[in-house]
Amino acid sequence: MSYSSLILVVLAAMAHASWNLLAKRAAMVGPVFVFAYGLCATLLYAPWVIWILLHEGMVWSWPVIVCILASSALHLGYSLCLQRGYQVADLSVVYPIARGTGPLLSTAGAFLLLGEPATTTGIIGMLCVVGGVLLIATQGRLSLFRQPQAWLGVRWGIVIGLFIATYTVVDAYGVKVLLIMPVLFDWFTCATRTVMMAPHVMKRRAENWQAMREYWRLAWAVGLLSPLGYILVLYALRNGAPLSLVAPAREMSMMLGTLAGMFLLREKVGVGRLLGCLAILAGVILLGSS
Repeated sequence: MSYSSLILVVLAAMAHASWNLLAKRAAMVGPVFVFAYGLCATLLYAPWVIWILLHEGMVWSWPVIVCILASSALHLGYSLCLQRGYQVADLSVVYPIARGTGPLLSTAGAFLLLGEPATTTGIIGMLCVVGGVLLIATQGRLSLFRQPQAWLGVRWGIVIGLFIATYTVVDAYGVKVLLIMPVLFDWFTCATRTVMMAPHVMKRRAENWQAMREYWRLAWAVGLLSPLGYILVLYALRNGAPLSLVAPAREMSMMLGTLAGMFLLREKVGVGRLLGCLAILAGVILLGSS
């Protein structure tokens, strides 16, 4: 992976960690917050999208339309399964399984479906990142997975990881093969899944509006940062970076989030999480050199 692509992925990880820190403050609002920041993102990026469409246009075809619809449905399914998984199982189990299996399966998809070559350095780097994610999310207490209740979280984590892997491969196909401009691709998928959620939100609009009263500033901030992080990833893919390297490198956001929690929120960070940060850092260095 070239250093320019790696820089894009690092910036994307910073944006991802930042919007997750903000979204954490609105965790109790529920699915309506997902709709709210999707709506904000659609409005915020609309001027950029209109400018691109007026000056460069966009070539529409059935494969492009199907790819956008598939990506929208997969991203929405991911969000809803993540919400449900957190309701019925422990975060400390669901999250690491989801974030660990996502890049693992994405990389496998890149090898099998997109025909990307596998390198020893890249595979070792990917495994370092996956291991680091597990260490950070579980605080080094991998014995959590021995508990019977944990397997409910494992199942949800695998389902969520499948969604992550599938939409990552679909999106890579959209920008690398169909040559959809990343800004347009992300905007159309965001707008589509926001429209998909609208009927559910409108059924209880008074209650949902009340729940969002104190969280619109966060929704605008997340609506700005969330697409930005993913657009940077899509640009790295369109510039030729292999999906098999980009997918695990994105998980550097876990390391950045941990460090932000330690320095900004004064959270306690144990040895397990520090080892996880080092593992992710080593993995990203290996991915960058492969």
